[in-house]
Amino acid sequence: MTTPGLPDPPASTPEPALPAATVPVHEIRRPSDLSRAVIASLARSRCRIVLAPGLLDDLAASRRAALGDLAGDRPVYGVNTGMGAMAGVRLDAAAQARQQNTLMIGRAVGSAPWLRHDEARALLAARLRTLLHPAAGVSPSLCEFLVALLDAHVVPAIPLRGGAAGEIIPLAHAGAVLIGAGQVLTPPGAVVDAAPTGTDAAQAPADAAPTPASPASTPANPASTPANPASTRADAASTPADAASTLAAAGLAPRPFEAKEGVAFLEGVPGLTGLAALAAEDTRTLLQQILVASAASHAVIRASRDPLHPDLADSEELRTVLTTMRDLLGAENAQQLIMDDLARGAAREIVDEELPQAAREDIDGELPRAHAGGGPARQLQAPVSFRVTAPALTVALRAVAGLEAAADRGLDAVTDSPAHLDGRFVGTFGFAGTDLAATAGALTTALVHLAELGAARLHRLLDSGITGLPRQLSDAPGLHAGMVTVHKRAVGVVHRLRRFVTPALVGAMETSLGQEDVQSFGFEAAECLGEAVAGLRDVLACELLAVHQARLLGGPPEGLTGRGTAALDEIAAALPAGTADRPFGRDLDRIADLLENGWATTERAR
Repeated sequence: MTTPGLPDPPASTPEPALPAATVPVHEIRRPSDLSRAVIASLARSRCRIVLAPGLLDDLAASRRAALGDLAGDRPVYGVNTGMGAMAGVRLDAAAQARQQNTLMIGRAVGSAPWLRHDEARALLAARLRTLLHPAAGVSPSLCEFLVALLDAHVVPAIPLRGGAAGEIIPLAHAGAVLIGAGQVLTPPGAVVDAAPTGTDAAQAPADAAPTPASPASTPANPASTPANPASTRADAASTPADAASTLAAAGLAPRPFEAKEGVAFLEGVPGLTGLAALAAEDTRTLLQQILVASAASHAVIRASRDPLHPDLADSEELRTVLTTMRDLLGAENAQQLIMDDLARGAAREIVDEELPQAAREDIDGELPRAHAGGGPARQLQAPVSFRVTAPALTVALRAVAGLEAAADRGLDAVTDSPAHLDGRFVGTFGFAGTDLAATAGALTTALVHLAELGAARLHRLLDSGITGLPRQLSDAPGLHAGMVTVHKRAVGVVHRLRRFVTPALVGAMETSLGQEDVQSFGFEAAECLGEAVAGLRDVLACELLAVHQARLLGGPPEGLTGRGTAALDEIAAALPAGTADRPFGRDLDRIADLLENGWATTERAR
């Protein structure tokens, strides 16, 4: 059983009995097997994982080495000392036994809104990947427990906004669930407690860690999670309720952190890394969809194909975009079509001026007016928003590739601090997330620019002087508004998106009495990128609705090939019949749902 874009599960690994919603199982033999693509697939319940025996043996060996080097009286940050400004405080044996759990309790200070289900699962999966690195020095049982949580669909309630100091606050919320003191999301997105109120999980001794359920046991049915996790944001107004049976119902018991495991769980940027994996996947889907939608808009206004000439490509990425756009629009001779339009317009002028009304009515439709203003619909130069769409898409493709590369570097890197290297515990910079925050910001800017172009193209579709169709794409101008208010919605979305292009890296602020005097604000970078993805999808839905209306009013867009026509047919099938005004917001919701579910993408076509 395989998933497109993911490695096949090893043939020697039998798949356990799965419920009706069957998904492939990937055996993780080395840390790199838990790749960015697998993390995204795991987060969205498209696969499961098991840790191979050999990898568990490697984890056990690195754990023994770490424990051996922890013996003695050398100070180790966050293990036998406090953290941050309290790093100079040494802890006695009793305090050390509790500290790795109190690290979670005292730092879980976030609130709703929470990450979506798939986002929280992406954080857990990325956290697991970095804990598989020998420098983390954690026990195999901690890694197995994370696999068990993912298998059972126990999803921590993790705040969307991460605060400062790396990802300590959101990671503390995730870690609190492991020890039974945090909150989890129910499938509809409400918030409930992970353990009975009053449980002091932080006081559990380190040697009381229970054995998690076997990762190979039958998981909770993935179909019980939301059908479209990307559309489910936990409600900020949800009322927390006791959920003593949450872990028990999943066959799990709280798993307190052992020596160094708590500080290892809190370090690094697995949240931003996991969110980047999801955003990159969503962005690549959107870019394919924009190609189809913009080609349809080109066809509606009968735009010149000149800007799609292959010799204009300055890179392979742009060449691919131009080729795809040309393929969607067919291989017509644009210059000849312009001359045809001019001829039709001239003929119509003769008809209007020299024939009587009855004769004009007899041939009405045979020599159609090119547009309501009397000039040719096809122009030698299309509006700029149409001409620059291809290079703007190319910029976004480069930006998403940059984010993917940064995420891959983050997964491979040592992000623990202190990291166990060469028999020592070394302070690192892996918690900063500068690389990911910067590349996420670059992609955010590219996507907001695409949203601006989409709103501009949509506005041109309302212009009868460009399309030759009724003004505002109204079937009864003056009586019906047509698409003008749909465009206003898109404009509002674009205006809102502009506030998210300020780089999260800008604006250093001190915490911990100056010990942490610079922040990268990775969660804020991820939130801005998520807003850009969602907003661009909204604007794209508006453009597609206008294309659909234009198609109903003027017939199939000229030159659009089979793939584009089939994509528009799918939208038409999801919408009510007719062109009259109606609550178009419902139409936009239907189109947005199609977009989220892969409309017009090659992966879906398979």
